[in-house]
Amino acid sequence: MLNPFKKKSESVFSPVSGRIVSLDEVPDPVFAQRSVGDGFAVMPTSGFFRSPVDGELVLVAKTLHAFAVRTHDGAEILVHIGIDTVTLKGEGFTGHRKAGETVSRGDVIISCDLVDIKTKVPSMATPVLLTNGAKFSMSPPDLQANGASVITVRRK
Repeated sequence: MLNPFKKKSESVFSPVSGRIVSLDEVPDPVFAQRSVGDGFAVMPTSGFFRSPVDGELVLVAKTLHAFAVRTHDGAEILVHIGIDTVTLKGEGFTGHRKAGETVSRGDVIISCDLVDIKTKVPSMATPVLLTNGAKFSMSPPDLQANGASVITVRRK
């Protein structure tokens, strides 16, 4: 029998193909020290950054270096493409969706010329963060997920 009081968990997938790594490997103290939130990072091998969850696209940075999606249960997932990419002021990035739109996991949100951008920034490590972790618990990241869910979040 379905328990209406049981808290539902939501799966968060990698937003881009590549190697999943711990935030400890991100060469930026703000992300490595989890100042913005906990989660994981991806060393991308593709320039297509997709929604890691179903929900509402609540942020697309003007410089197209980051976006955030709020799940149906309220978890806020931030995808920050590369380190210091904000300094590029949108150069090399293409936005495909706008804030306020409903998105499904796998929808392309931002694309970029990965080869070109790699030469202009310290790292393309892409943190994927649960930014409202005070309201949600998070499973440890599965660094071997390979297409499966990387983390699971659940309202506290």
